[in-house]
Amino acid sequence: MNSKIFLAGGCFWCTEAIFNRVEGVKKVIPGYIGGNVKNPSYKQVCSGRTGHAEAISLEFDKNIISLDKLLLIFFQTHDPTQLNRQGNDFGTQYRSAIFYTDIKQKKITENIIKKLSESIYKNKEIVTKIELAKDFFEAEKEHINYYDLNSNQPYCQVVINPKIQKLKSLI
Repeated sequence: MNSKIFLAGGCFWCTEAIFNRVEGVKKVIPGYIGGNVKNPSYKQVCSGRTGHAEAISLEFDKNIISLDKLLLIFFQTHDPTQLNRQGNDFGTQYRSAIFYTDIKQKKITENIIKKLSESIYKNKEIVTKIELAKDFFEAEKEHINYYDLNSNQPYCQVVINPKIQKLKSLI
């Protein structure tokens, strides 16, 4: 049975590349969520004025992979302690956030954050926002499967490759 959640962990190229490699994930779509402009463009979101976060729509088979496991991957393949930034990408569009679709997802997310705050991140505050999912807008075509189509680009080599290596150590 498939479920859907929306994850914002900085650059959506990174998050998409990571979750496209996880067994049980059925579909990953990069896009924009959490803002106040209908159908924003990449350029508008990058301006930081729309309120959107770069995010992914993540559809998964919960009989193959649990939301707990997906969230553990999410929290360990980006830095949830950086407010409105990931590495050199900064602004509210790069915030760490989870947009849940039902109350059960919200409770699971809160429990994972509590566990991680007492273990891996006990010396730093997790700043990831937990919000109810509203309108999600799919990114433009050139952002879909960006890493797989552009893996030789410097950004992919320097930023995304280490995240994929981290993923391999987690699964």
